[in-house]
Amino acid sequence: MKKMLVSGLSILFILLVSISLSFAEAAPQSVVDLANAKLAAFGTDPVLVDAVKAENAKGKAMADIEAMDAKWKGTAGVADYMKAMMDSPAGKRLVEIRDSESYLLELFLMDNQGANVAMSDKTSDYWQGDEAKFKKSFNDGAGAVFVDDVEFDKSAQSYLCQVSVPVMDGGKAIGAITFGVDVDKVK
Repeated sequence: MKKMLVSGLSILFILLVSISLSFAEAAPQSVVDLANAKLAAFGTDPVLVDAVKAENAKGKAMADIEAMDAKWKGTAGVADYMKAMMDSPAGKRLVEIRDSESYLLELFLMDNQGANVAMSDKTSDYWQGDEAKFKKSFNDGAGAVFVDDVEFDKSAQSYLCQVSVPVMDGGKAIGAITFGVDVDKVK
């Protein structure tokens, strides 16, 4: 009886995962066009490029990034070190970009390892380097525009997708920017 219950729960879990995965869908062409025509240009914004170059020059060890990531995830609210990223010139530039378009919800800037450099709003974690948004947009230094699938965001009550673009300097990707996009507001 116990084995049947475990087996039944396993099947139920697999079905639920399959159903939840089916709700994600590819971004509409309007978002892909926006990513390539407008958002990618922010990857050469001088304020953002300078912030990423300065962060990369610190040469952070992965152990330090992982320690900050753990601290970040364990911190409720917005700590002073997070607020500093929002109040920096790059953080203020991200807020300015976010506030310029109704379809932009959150923006964050990453270094060459995927660690946060600046943000418009608190992110759920500090290190993005293991996620597709960083890996595909940084693209081992080659850079590429990456438009993720659309998903329903309960907190925003909207269909959102993340668009990530490389931060470019001298023809090489030195970091990345992720834009949270409300797909229903893109025309």
